Amino acid sequence: MIGIKGIASYVPVAGVDNYAQGAKFDKDEEFILGKIGSAFLPRKDDGQETSDLCVEAANALFANNPGLKRESVDVLIVVTQNGDEEGLPHTAAIVQDKLGLPTTVAAFDISLGCSGYVYGIYAIKGFMEAAGLKNGLLITADPYSKIVDPEDRNTTMLFGDAATATWMGEDAPWHLGKAKFGTDGSGAPHLKVSDGVFFMNGRQVFNFALIKVPAHLHELLADSDLQASDIDAFCIHQGSAAIVDAVARRFEGEPEKFIKDMVETGNTVSSSIPLLLEKHVLDSDWKRVALSGFGVGLSWGSAIIYRP
Repeated sequence: MIGIKGIASYVPVAGVDNYAQGAKFDKDEEFILGKIGSAFLPRKDDGQETSDLCVEAANALFANNPGLKRESVDVLIVVTQNGDEEGLPHTAAIVQDKLGLPTTVAAFDISLGCSGYVYGIYAIKGFMEAAGLKNGLLITADPYSKIVDPEDRNTTMLFGDAATATWMGEDAPWHLGKAKFGTDGSGAPHLKVSDGVFFMNGRQVFNFALIKVPAHLHELLADSDLQASDIDAFCIHQGSAAIVDAVARRFEGEPEKFIKDMVETGNTVSSSIPLLLEKHVLDSDWKRVALSGFGVGLSWGSAIIYRP
């Protein structure tokens, strides 16, 4: 059975002081930490492309896992909506070459935002099991610094650049359990790019997350014959401190189990959940963790991962 064997990440050292940004928009420390949740937002260098962030994360994964060899990788999936240059060719092909992976590798992109990691781990698991593949890389990298207007107070204080690489393979310590997904394209205008600039209707996105995510998690638990008490931690998309706090309260079941960790990263889109898993989950003694990603689309996905 294919599961999660390891995760590594790349978070640029350079970035933006969110207190300085907040001062420009008359936002104080209480607002920045209490509502936004991020004091620092990492930013890629001007000379870095999305594929370069992917390569940094993948190289960290190889360095941390001597059992994973480049020549043994069968499939590479990149989750991004901000690929290299204008998105053609697909970023995964560029990453395959930069990493020196064999040309026998299957490589393709998934164009999803904040729900992308949950979709991605199930997409790569299904692909691998259907084709009889043994080792896969799922990479997330969505540098919103490419599209965010630094003068837009609704977005410029939220997003940080980062990339993660997840090793999917057999004999994994973490298995994938039940999952549920959803899409509501009528909400597409709330999160979109026009003429190269990102737009977000923050109030609509907040309301969407508050209504959809707690209910979706309860549906997932019911489908899995589990109670909230059976879950050791909830790793949901780190959209903002306000969203994580509000979802945890609305869930009405041990809100202290919802992990919030974005002070030094911001909203890293599809990378936010695997960053939590790498830092808080993989080396823990927890047995069962719930995930939920939600955002652009509108799109959402929730899942249970567990130790067998």
